[in-house]
Amino acid sequence: MTQEIDWEALTAEAVTAMRTAYAPYSGFPVGVAGLVDDGRIVSGCNVENAAYGVALCAECGMVSTLHRTGGGRLVAVACVNAEGEPLMPCGRCRQLLWEHGGADCLLQTPLGVQPMSDVLPQAFGPEDIEHVTGESATH
Repeated sequence: MTQEIDWEALTAEAVTAMRTAYAPYSGFPVGVAGLVDDGRIVSGCNVENAAYGVALCAECGMVSTLHRTGGGRLVAVACVNAEGEPLMPCGRCRQLLWEHGGADCLLQTPLGVQPMSDVLPQAFGPEDIEHVTGESATH
């Protein structure tokens, strides 16, 4: 499915999500929005915790919303900081984006739009598990 990506609208949705972030410890709110292959837009914000290690990244919330609202594959993702500027997701979140969007999912980065295959080269994915176990990781 080929879709026109409205990066301005996707970024605006990420900014809206960022404004709801719970970041009292770092003071670093993050918002993210993703275009799904069926045309929906899903979003998320970071949610911190006094036990710093259990904070949730914005991408975690977005992927949860993706599955809660019907699943599908991410086609394009915009992640923003408090100024609404593009923000590169952390390594864990790049892995989440790979798992739910794949190599062709487009990510708006500080250096411009890039496919996940450039953002996370030689990524580990479900096919690696299938190679070892002989079973589909997505039963």
